[in-house]
Amino acid sequence: MSSFHEVEIKFLIADIEDLVARLRQLGFQQVTPRTHEMNTLFDLPGHPLRRRGDVLRLRKYGEIWVLTHKTRSQKQNGPHKTRVETETRIDNGEKMEAILRALQFEASFRYEKFRAEWKGKEGHVVIDETPIGTYGEIEGPPEWIDSVARDLEIDRKDYITETYAGLFDSWKRQTKSTAQEMTFEAVGFV
Repeated sequence: MSSFHEVEIKFLIADIEDLVARLRQLGFQQVTPRTHEMNTLFDLPGHPLRRRGDVLRLRKYGEIWVLTHKTRSQKQNGPHKTRVETETRIDNGEKMEAILRALQFEASFRYEKFRAEWKGKEGHVVIDETPIGTYGEIEGPPEWIDSVARDLEIDRKDYITETYAGLFDSWKRQTKSTAQEMTFEAVGFV
């Protein structure tokens, strides 16, 4: 189990192939090929975790299950999202979900994507193909994030610090979609 301050930004990707070529030019190495990921956020009745800015997530990434808790950090890093993240691998995700439900947690939001991960000198860049668009994330020390963003020609005004649940809510308002979860099936891609 690990706990650390996660510092990151998201950005919208217009062309995956162009981004991959740029990452290779910058010396990034792909550490995870494009892999399916299903995420379920859990909360108690009345959504107390959401109200205080916490996230409890059960993720299936390929064949790997990970349980993650994220909470707001007191430490702020300018235009970057900073959270304290604690996570651990789980042998059996279905049993972990049963435990959470037995403790009165309920699934509050599901989202899926295809993720590829690239490692740089001080952090990672990920490419997330979601039902509502393709996003990148740069995670690492704030100065390194800004340096990589400049190298990738991402302007600070294009930094996104919203969660996928928040992005989905905005997308629903813009598109007037009635989808209740950010899955390919619910959004209409399956």
